[in-house]
Amino acid sequence: MTGTILTVTPNPSLDRTYEIPALERGEVIRAGADRMDPGGKGVNVSRAVAAAGRRTVAVLPLGGAPGALVAELLDAQGIEVAPVPVAGATRSNIALAEPDGVLTKINAPGPRLSAAEQEALLRTVRDRSAGADWIACCGSLPRGLAPSWYADVVARAHDAGARIALDTSGPALVEALRARPDVVKPNAGELAAAVARPLATVGDALTAAEELRAMGARAVLASLGADGQLLVAAEGAWFATAPVTAVRSNVGAGDSSLAGFLIAGGTGPTALASAVAHGAAAVQLPGSVMPTPADLDAARVTVTPEIPVGRALREPVS
Repeated sequence: MTGTILTVTPNPSLDRTYEIPALERGEVIRAGADRMDPGGKGVNVSRAVAAAGRRTVAVLPLGGAPGALVAELLDAQGIEVAPVPVAGATRSNIALAEPDGVLTKINAPGPRLSAAEQEALLRTVRDRSAGADWIACCGSLPRGLAPSWYADVVARAHDAGARIALDTSGPALVEALRARPDVVKPNAGELAAAVARPLATVGDALTAAEELRAMGARAVLASLGADGQLLVAAEGAWFATAPVTAVRSNVGAGDSSLAGFLIAGGTGPTALASAVAHGAAAVQLPGSVMPTPADLDAARVTVTPEIPVGRALREPVS
């Protein structure tokens, strides 16, 4: 499995996206277009990796008709699936996309995993991780899994000699930091929640990212939305931006960004530039479509070690 990026999605979904003229409560709304995609943050990372022509394996619990359809859709995209059968049906999510880029999402909670299903999921991750370049653990935890579950996965991955990237939030993120994941990828809101205070400037985000490193993360790739991305690691800190002509959908943009980071090696300014190029391309595509190399515009990405600490975030996070 040399060169493979293994993804772990404990709470996958079947995502239906509808493009609508406007969201009006209580009215019948006619969609202009709709699409159905396999969903979940790790699933999206695998989709973006596959779109770049790299091998990926997606480990995920699947149940019921929605789960079978998720596996079928991933197979059609050339993604190898390592399914863990579960009794409960895989959740179905709905996204409503308006022309101005506003997205309304309805996310179902997902099935509750039994103790046996949880152990089967861990066992599958262990069995499929040998020789992988990276293991990306992403998304919320389903009912039944303790907040410490990701910390256990990180520890097991390191015992096997694997590098691990983590994209989650809340107690699951904080718990996992003590296991020293190689990189964590919070957005601005998740970063603010992790340090329990508001973020108003890029400097605030930089300080918060440094605190996550002090808590155990070896590197922090922080997405600040339209304001850019930060990479903070032992080797230094960098800030990157890229212009976006029009936002069509931000579903999966952060996941595409993480994929771009890992595809480019997962360390340093070159990987940061790849992350930003992938994220910028993804928001200009419909639904949760992942960008291909032809969609990327790497020449328009700016990366600098000069962090604009005084720059106000366009959407301060409290």
